[in-house]
Parts: sequence; C-alpha cells; structure tokens
Amino acid sequence: MKVSANSKRIRFYLLTGLAYLLLWVFSEIVNNPETFFERAGNNLWRAAYVTVINFILFEYSIPFISRKRSRVFYNILAAVPILFVHLMLYSWGLLAWRLIGISLGTYKSLTTFSSPDEGATLQLSYSLTSIIFFAVIIHIYNHIKLKQASQQLRIEKQEAELNYLKSQTNPHFLFNTLNNIYSLARDKSDLAAESILRLSKILRFILYETGGEYIAIENELKIIIDYIALEKLRYDDSLIINFNHDIEDLNQSIPPLLLIPLIENAFKHGVSETLDNPFIDIHLSVKGLQLKLIVKNSTDQFPEGSDVKQNIGLSNLRRQLELLYKDFSLSVRQAESDFTSELKINLASHV
Repeated sequence: MKVSANSKRIRFYLLTGLAYLLLWVFSEIVNNPETFFERAGNNLWRAAYVTVINFILFEYSIPFISRKRSRVFYNILAAVPILFVHLMLYSWGLLAWRLIGISLGTYKSLTTFSSPDEGATLQLSYSLTSIIFFAVIIHIYNHIKLKQASQQLRIEKQEAELNYLKSQTNPHFLFNTLNNIYSLARDKSDLAAESILRLSKILRFILYETGGEYIAIENELKIIIDYIALEKLRYDDSLIINFNHDIEDLNQSIPPLLLIPLIENAFKHGVSETLDNPFIDIHLSVKGLQLKLIVKNSTDQFPEGSDVKQNIGLSNLRRQLELLYKDFSLSVRQAESDFTSELKINLASHV
C-alpha cells in the first residue's frame, strides 16, 4: 500500500514527538529518579499536545505567513494574529491541557504554581524548547529530502542522457554494418549471404542481450568476434587482424557494447582508408577489475601538425564513460602511418 505525502509527514511528526519525549524521559531519569514514572507519564501527556501544535505551526501557519503576497505588509498583517494564537496555545493552552490531564487522572500534579501566570510561563518555556527541537529536526529532514531529490534528478538526467547516447551508438553501429553488406551486394559477392547471417547474429545480440545495465564480458567478446568476422568479409588476405585477450573472469560484468566503438573506429576510419599493408591489432585485458583495451590500426599518412579529430563514435563513448565510471581514461594517438586508441577503466568505480 502506497503511503501518501501527508501520511508520511504525519508519521515524521509523530516520530519527532517521540524523540522529544525520549529526550525528556532521559532527563527525568537523571534528575528525578524517585518520581520517574509519574514524570514520564506527564511528559507523554505534554509531548502529545506540543506535537500536534508544532505540526500545525510548521505545516500550516508558517507556510501561510510566508506565502508570497503583493506586499510584505500583508505578510506582517497575517503573522501577528497567527503568532499570537500560537503563543496562547503554547502557554495557556498547554496549561489547560495539563488541567485536563489532572482531571482525567493521566497527569500527576507534582508542581504547584503561585499563580496561573506562573504556570502559563513555565508551560511556555517547555513549548519553546519543543519548537527549537522540532525546527532543527525539520530543517535536517528537509535538507536530506532536498538532497535526495536533487540526487535522484541527477541520476534520472544521467540515465536519460546515457540511453540517448546508446540509442545513437547502436543505429550508428548498424548503419555502418549495413553499408558494408551493401558494398558486397553491389559487387554481387558470394559473401553477401554470409554477411547477412552474421549481421542477424549481431542484431539478435543487440535485441536480446543488451537490454540490461550489464552483461558478462564473455558475451561482449562474442559480439566483438562476430563483428570482426563480418568486417573481414569485405577485405582480402592483405588485411592482417590480430585480436588477443587476457581476462581473469569471463563473468565480469560490463555495460553492453561498450568496447565496440573503438574496434568499429579502427575499421571505418582506419583500414578502410589504408591503401598499403592494412592491419588492426587489438589487445583486451581485464585483471583485478582493471580493464585495458588497446586498438592499433593502419592509416594513410597523417599530415604533420594536424589535430586528431574524434568522430561521433568516440565522442559518444567518452561521454558514456563519464556517466558510467569515475576512474577511466580514453586516449588516442595518431602517428605517421598508424592510429592507436587506448581505453583504461577501473570497473570498481562504476557510478
């Protein structure tokens, strides 16, 4: 059963009132052990009253007084009678509550007053203590709730951005693969059918295996191997691909399709634009929750002094990493005839 916001606030005030009561009960144990039980009953009677009055003060009266109005004068005009009523409730009202308790036998008269004014003053001092106590607890509670709400909003925003990046990355990955198959079909290659078969395996993986937040790195390896096999169909034996991995635990969890962009980048922006001796070297290691992926590929001669520009795949990957991990590094290096991307992730630093 879902608890409403009002019910939660009432429960909060009841718990705060209980905490205030326990504070006074502890004080009675220390200062008045001989009349502890009578005084504990008296404090229970008084705490019930001030809890209700404080609930009205902090939940209704103060919000009404501080409500935004056209002129501050109207706020002052509203505050005077409301605060006066509360002053009476905290003093004479609590004194009357004490007399009601005495008449019902639930409150023991252990103190006598020389005059009703003295009694009302003493009750007011008790009430002021409760106001301070409730105000401090409410401030702390509201601060925590505000921080939690802000944190939840931040998480939801990050999740939305991460989902958006994934929705960009997957179609980007598939479109590139379809373009490769189109090239084979246009050339009427016998490998087109095998390409479609391998693509269907990749699609099945994306549809049924990447819906969760994590997958086993063993499954990520399978999709990498299938993708490399699919890409190799486009090239002759001149393309040399070296893929090795050293993984302690194949069940280690990582976000799905996290490693594909670097490998895809090596094919699309590397060997596909290399005329002589194309190659791709891929090394993946996971040891002690430290993941390291190095992808090195051939490129055409790179103009000296030019800056390395990151495509949409690498840009999206970097942003995904920022949302997923606190400890990672992604670097790219362009040499005269090769390009190297290196990814390091502390898998234990997942946000």
